Amino acid sequence: MIGRLSGVLAHRGIDHALIDVRGVGYVVHCSERTLMELPGVGEAVTLHTDILVREDLLQLFGFATLLEKEWHRLLLSVQGIGAKASLAILGTLGPEGVGRAIALEDWGAIRAAPGVGPKIAQRVVNELRDKAPALMAAAGEEPETVTNAPEEETPAKPAGKRAKTPSRNAAQAAALSALTNLGYAPVDASRAVAEALDEAGEDEAALIRAALKRLAPA
Repeated sequence: MIGRLSGVLAHRGIDHALIDVRGVGYVVHCSERTLMELPGVGEAVTLHTDILVREDLLQLFGFATLLEKEWHRLLLSVQGIGAKASLAILGTLGPEGVGRAIALEDWGAIRAAPGVGPKIAQRVVNELRDKAPALMAAAGEEPETVTNAPEEETPAKPAGKRAKTPSRNAAQAAALSALTNLGYAPVDASRAVAEALDEAGEDEAALIRAALKRLAPA
């Protein structure tokens, strides 16, 4: 299993990158969002990877963060979702956006990904609704990105834009943890936090208060 690659970006394609690791070139398929965040050709790059092995196929998929990789693996567990559809969803929404769409049961946002129809989008929401909160809660536990940084060097600043800042991810994770510790079901807590994000932003205390208001009986 190849879990991570660190090397030099040799080529950036439409749906893949070629990473030179000590003279060996690895073709790594990535979402559009991740490809946009890669550094320039000839620069150092690190990607988390997942591998697909079949009798007639061997493919590597690359991700800017472990969160994106874990969402890819979770999406693949949904019947009808293959690697291409998963990357399309992640490229359209980003890993944080996927979590929010599922928490809000917004299958229309999932459907916005190229090649994803309404039935598949609804299936993603229905099948991952109970699994998503744990992954959303883990969003604040890792660095924002590892692209641009070979393992042995100090991480450089990312080249692209992210859907959220690390502090916002951390606030979301803390709020989810606080609400579940108060006894709220993870699915309800994740929905309330997702609804409150635009109002409270990265202020952890404000996010918890706003989510609690949404959870309070009418």
